[in-house]
Amino acid sequence: MFVFSRIFLGHGIVYAIISGAALLGELGHPKERAFLGSLFNAFFGVGSVLGAGIVVRTLLIPNDWSWRLPSILQAVPSLFQIVFALTVPESPRWLVSKDRSEEALEILIKYHAEGDASAELPHIELAEIRKALELENESRQRGWAELFQSKGMRHRAIVAAGLGVFVQYSGNNLISQYLVPILKKIGIEDSHTQVRYNVGSEAWGFLMALVMATVSPRFPRRKMYLLCASCLLCVYTAWTIAQARNRMTGSKETGYAVLVMIFLYKPAYNIAYNALTYVYMVELFPYYVRTKGLSWFQLFNRCSVMLGSFTNPIGLQDLDWKFLFVYIALLSFEIVFIYFLFPETHGKTLEELTFLFESEKQDREALAATTAKILAQDGNVTEIHEAPEKKA
Repeated sequence: MFVFSRIFLGHGIVYAIISGAALLGELGHPKERAFLGSLFNAFFGVGSVLGAGIVVRTLLIPNDWSWRLPSILQAVPSLFQIVFALTVPESPRWLVSKDRSEEALEILIKYHAEGDASAELPHIELAEIRKALELENESRQRGWAELFQSKGMRHRAIVAAGLGVFVQYSGNNLISQYLVPILKKIGIEDSHTQVRYNVGSEAWGFLMALVMATVSPRFPRRKMYLLCASCLLCVYTAWTIAQARNRMTGSKETGYAVLVMIFLYKPAYNIAYNALTYVYMVELFPYYVRTKGLSWFQLFNRCSVMLGSFTNPIGLQDLDWKFLFVYIALLSFEIVFIYFLFPETHGKTLEELTFLFESEKQDREALAATTAKILAQDGNVTEIHEAPEKKA
């Protein structure tokens, strides 16, 4: 039953991630969208810190409740999600796609103009959404073939697949899932001390995720991904040297150096792989394939997790510190991949990003012409007001 519940949870969380990331991106104000997307991923740290902290105490329970209680408590956040999901507004883009433009405009006015129906922004957004969906719908295929129907879409699919692998196979799972074996190899044998190091690592990671969520979205995406992968490569290189020296000499100093590298890994990873991943995925894919693109990303993401669960323990056991060279090689490849294939999405609206690549230039120009036309129509903006209550 426990194994089945793990499989069931792993299956269900994908729906929450895909729908949550897409909805935040489509509902958020243009100036706040990237920040909200970054926080979405950063708050994973709340669960990881609570989970690690709870285990510190339940580890002392001398019976099966030491593992049953943490498992039961995992249901609490899901109950909160079920209750509060009923209060979340719908995506304006989804409403427009279902010919419910008036409802979409009401939501845009409420959340993007603080209820001011005369504000220009919601009306421009609605016009852009309508035109972008119209242009996108004209040329799209139905079904999963949409992900590969054009040169631009195939480019998006390659980037999403690569990023899905990178965010899980850049050494982060080695720290999050196999910290105890690593601590044992550098001489930290006490289980209570190991758990406390785990709590400290997760808390530090959460703090760094929050910091980077406020900083990274302000800068071009491609540059931040290159900076992130380069910093990770430096950290892993230093970690490999420190762990090699520790295994050769057994000195405490080199063991502490390994711990420093593990803690330095957190801010390096959070620069982009945590802070920008779902922001970038939402920006990369047009509306009609956004959730398919996120699903495609998640497919490679979860496959990487599964692969790591088989390879990491074997590599640590058989190759010891030499296994870290695998991640040095992968991180070097990531830098090259990002440099040549990652497009820049910073500073554009979701509708402008619908036609990001050169092969989509004609539709991009048509969208820009529509926006310019709306801006030129001085005073010709429809206002939405609350309907008065009918008297009995």
